Amino acid sequence: MTHGRTLMNTSSPAWPVPLDPPVFPAERYDRLADRIGALLRADDHDVALVPGEAVVALEAVAREVGGSGARVLNVVTSVYGRYFGDWLRAGGASVVELEAVPGRPIEVSAVAESLSAGFDAIAFVHGEAASGIVNPIREILREARATGTVSIVDAVASVGAEPLDLSADAADILVIGPQKALGGPAALSAVAVNPRGWASLARGGRAPRFSSLSLLDLRRDWLDTDRTIVPGTPHAHDLWALEAALDRVEGEGIDAIVARHRRAARATRAGIVALGLSPWVDDETLASGLVTGALVPDGISRGVVVDLAQLRFGAAIGVAAPDVDGRLVRLSHIGPRAGFAPVLAGVVALGSAVADAGGVADIGAGAQAVAEAYR
Repeated sequence: MTHGRTLMNTSSPAWPVPLDPPVFPAERYDRLADRIGALLRADDHDVALVPGEAVVALEAVAREVGGSGARVLNVVTSVYGRYFGDWLRAGGASVVELEAVPGRPIEVSAVAESLSAGFDAIAFVHGEAASGIVNPIREILREARATGTVSIVDAVASVGAEPLDLSADAADILVIGPQKALGGPAALSAVAVNPRGWASLARGGRAPRFSSLSLLDLRRDWLDTDRTIVPGTPHAHDLWALEAALDRVEGEGIDAIVARHRRAARATRAGIVALGLSPWVDDETLASGLVTGALVPDGISRGVVVDLAQLRFGAAIGVAAPDVDGRLVRLSHIGPRAGFAPVLAGVVALGSAVADAGGVADIGAGAQAVAEAYR
């Protein structure tokens, strides 16, 4: 993302990245948020950039919602959900956690049953890159609307890899990270907040103020001003990098990017099955467009498989969180990896590593399945 050749495009200046970049103009800063909003079709939401990685924006949301003393149903499908619950409690919220089976999507029926008890807000992660699952966002948001519950969505890992349309899905607060499917920098994030979301953040008056963990400060110092002075001190490198990433995203088209990631996921899944391995997620509609999970055979060391795949073949393969099945490995097809050559390389590397570790894998069939998926 930060290579000089990436930044040389029609709208961003050509300058050596290691040197001090020019100041990023306020009018272009304002336009960045508008462009992100357009990708999400966020007509009823304010979109604001947050000068920090996505975890900063997530903690800011949690502590401000918590400052109202809200009663929040916090859906936990990974460690990130646990972090969010901790931040909510630190802010003053009363939190009830609804936990899924480790590494699995949450059941909509469980969400509906829990919401019937009455909550001010519900928080959940959309796409989990940690395990390769996607929570059913549209169904969860439908249950939230039916009960008048404010919805908070961590979409850091899903924007660009999963269908997400705020004009239809209508999350009240959405946290965005540009560093994954959008191929942008990791040191900036964004939030999309509608009027119900702002009211939830401001309720109670005990939210942090004059703080990097304050979205209300961003609203006061940027959204509600003439927008001539950029709030905080975001690094100019990251702003130019985000602009370059949005140039590429708009050039390809957000729907095409989502389709490319979904196709990569289907091809990876087909390759895994043809190798003779089991995919982690049974229902393809609940499988991530960013990473695909597979189970290494019983009796084979997952650590050995991952080391072989990474060191011998240079594959983008990793393991899941410690509380998830000890056989689970994840094949990444994020951003530029969501294409035929990287997907084929990942499947072949996984099969080769399993075979070298003493297991059985039909590498030829795996490669053929990927090729068929891309024909």
